[in-house]
Amino acid sequence: MRRTRIAATAIGLAGALAASQAQAQSASSSEQEIALLKQQLKLLEQKLDKLQSQTAANTAATAKAKAEAKAEAKAEARSEAKAAVANANAAIPLKGPAHPSGVVVTMPNNRPTICTADEANCVAITSRVHWDVGGYDYRPNTAATVPQKLDSGENVRRARIGVTGKFLNDWNFALIYDFGGSSDGFGGTGAAGATPVGFLPGGGTSGIENAYISYTGLKPFGGKMAIEAGVMDIAWTMDESTSSNDIAFMERASVGVIAQNIAAGDFRSAAGARWYNDVFYAGAYVTGPTTGAIHSASSVSPPGTSEQYGATARVAGQVVSGNDYSVHLGADAEWLIQPPRNLVANTQTLTLSDRPELRIDPTTLISTGAIANVSGAQVYGVEAAATYGPLWVQGEYYWFNIDRGANTAVAPIGTSSLKFQGGYAQAAYVLTGESRKYNPGNAAYGGIKPNDPFSINGGGWGAWEIAGRYSTVDLNDQLATAAGIAGGRQTVYTLALNWYVNGNVRFMLDYLHGTVSKQASAVSAADTGSKFDAVALRTQFAF
Repeated sequence: MRRTRIAATAIGLAGALAASQAQAQSASSSEQEIALLKQQLKLLEQKLDKLQSQTAANTAATAKAKAEAKAEAKAEARSEAKAAVANANAAIPLKGPAHPSGVVVTMPNNRPTICTADEANCVAITSRVHWDVGGYDYRPNTAATVPQKLDSGENVRRARIGVTGKFLNDWNFALIYDFGGSSDGFGGTGAAGATPVGFLPGGGTSGIENAYISYTGLKPFGGKMAIEAGVMDIAWTMDESTSSNDIAFMERASVGVIAQNIAAGDFRSAAGARWYNDVFYAGAYVTGPTTGAIHSASSVSPPGTSEQYGATARVAGQVVSGNDYSVHLGADAEWLIQPPRNLVANTQTLTLSDRPELRIDPTTLISTGAIANVSGAQVYGVEAAATYGPLWVQGEYYWFNIDRGANTAVAPIGTSSLKFQGGYAQAAYVLTGESRKYNPGNAAYGGIKPNDPFSINGGGWGAWEIAGRYSTVDLNDQLATAAGIAGGRQTVYTLALNWYVNGNVRFMLDYLHGTVSKQASAVSAADTGSKFDAVALRTQFAF
């Protein structure tokens, strides 16, 4: 394009010159000048061609030089990097492949867990919170009924946090503290001189719920075995063998709670063993007092007792099982071998009681009172459960025998044994199709894990379950006699709706209708019974 512009300029110049000469000179001299100009124009074109060729050559040479310089720089950088890596490797003497990191952090079911790389040693943080709110419509039969009112409100039923884990695969441990009102009783005060001193045992206590060690290295008869000791939750009844995170109702049936409180249950010191496989379970434990008990039989304020001793045994099994069905049967026994004794008052007593299957108000509606001269107690029970797809049914029945052969010089002396009984039947159906899985280690059914956890973005709605229970317990015996006990008979019907939001969060809504048939004493038929309806909601998270 540049060549064209030069040529056009030259032609224009030649034309102008030619026109000027045409006015001043003759035609012959004009022709000579035109010839001269053409020659000059040809020389200019040749010079232009030479300049363009030279410029192209210079551009190509420059590009080649830049490419060669860039390639040389890359080669030098690669050489330096190889030298640096070689020097670094030479500085680290390796005798084989590099070892993996010393710890592995995982979150199974959102539980923070730290393990060694070989998973032989682990420690995990565990926690649960059960917060209840609810209200009662309580109707005493007469003015002589005690209490006359139940208070509505809220209760942090459980607020536990602790650690669990294992050492060298076979040594398992747990240390869990409960900051909630698990026992939900009435705290009292002692006195040091004239100064009141608060104390918790027997009242609204919190304390060590688990502090035990377990050895699982032995595997006799093709099964698994755990030898354990410390403070633990004794998996004695089937209902108690199901975690409080997984039970279908906010509270377990009263008859099981009363039975457990004699020599088993939560916060219990114990030592024993359990053996199990996929079909059969057998366990036996020697038990002591619960945490928080006063370990002094001579304590006056607060009143203390000697430490009690007992034992439990349970055999159970999943006698039938298939892909979506199963049948469980079992039997258990409990013995109070040495009841607690107060050396100051010279008494040896046992009290059987429970709240009306709800803990918003800690008042008990049925109670034997302190049975005097108790020398021992025995409880025998049977259990059965089954699943069929999302349907689950379970029931237990218990018989109590309380021996009154102790001689404490407190009346009545030498009286006959007392006999009580009770049981429950319950069923649940998961509307969203999930089912309860069997846990051979405790010989009980676990909870519901939703197939589609609730999510606004994902569209899941969690799992929904409906449940119903009939529960009864009779703490009356030898009525119309001076040695009789009028503890009352309680019957409770419960309906429940449970929403499993995900594997860690659950909401429970319970409705209870109950009646308590009770008389003033064993020798007085005055009506002191009551009726009640209650509604309660639990908010729960656990990991």
